[in-house]
Amino acid sequence: MNPEAITAMNYGMGVAGAAICLGLSATGSGLGSGFAGTAACGAWKKCYAQNKPAPFILLGFVGAPLTQTLYGMILMFAMLGKANAGLPILMLGIFSGLAIGISALLQGRAAAAACDAQAETGQGLTNYFGALGIIETVAIFTLVFSMFAVFQIKV
Repeated sequence: MNPEAITAMNYGMGVAGAAICLGLSATGSGLGSGFAGTAACGAWKKCYAQNKPAPFILLGFVGAPLTQTLYGMILMFAMLGKANAGLPILMLGIFSGLAIGISALLQGRAAAAACDAQAETGQGLTNYFGALGIIETVAIFTLVFSMFAVFQIKV
């Protein structure tokens, strides 16, 4: 292979890694928000059936997994700056995106339980958001540590 082809292939792998990072992060956000949104609708239905006020705060639970898409986007932009590195960026994109996406997915599952509990009892809001914040921390740690790795890559 000629040097130009190798450079183009490396760049392509790097761009793919950056896009994969965003894609996996956003996939987790979509799934997590979907789980939480479904639970919120069910919780509101129960409230309406019992002539109780439907808590608007449940939208906070539904939106919680969306931040992981932003983390994936921030990491994607950093990775694009080192796209010529090729395989290291591709691998970092796959595993970082997967970790961030799974965090969003599981945060959505926890948010779904929080929706049901908050609507039924009207209590525990701070505890529920605290639990979601701990799950969010996994994504934040992944973003920060992955950024350190990106900055260590020599192009």
